[in-house]
Amino acid sequence: MHTMKSILFWSLFLFCCSFMTAQVGIGTIDPKSTLDVNGNLSVKVLTLNGGPSGNQTPINDGVYISVNPTTGNQQFFVVEPSTVPGRIYFIRNISNTVSASIFTTGGKRFFPKNSTTGTEANGPLVLNANSTRQSVYLISDGVNWTYFE
Repeated sequence: MHTMKSILFWSLFLFCCSFMTAQVGIGTIDPKSTLDVNGNLSVKVLTLNGGPSGNQTPINDGVYISVNPTTGNQQFFVVEPSTVPGRIYFIRNISNTVSASIFTTGGKRFFPKNSTTGTEANGPLVLNANSTRQSVYLISDGVNWTYFE
């Protein structure tokens, strides 16, 4: 009886351990990563319009975000990066006439890829209307934001 309990315990233990290191495959029966998607991926898309004059419009949801600044409000802000480590935003200014300023909070900075020199504390990162920097990708490293143009 004691041997049977021991065999049952070790069998369940090994069975549970195999699930703790499991990989999930979508569209594949042989996943190569923790999550392996063999197909198309859709992400949440939002359009944020500038709010009342003097206010900053928060960017705290979505993945692909179109910002539409107005003459009265060109300011948008992303949340404190330590609250969303690993979060990725794709931000695009869709205005043809008004630039959008992106800020962060908590005295954090925006760092360009491959650089250790960031913006002034809290920003801004400016997305110009009809310019070369109209879109950026932001990734939180848990301390600051890194951006790619």
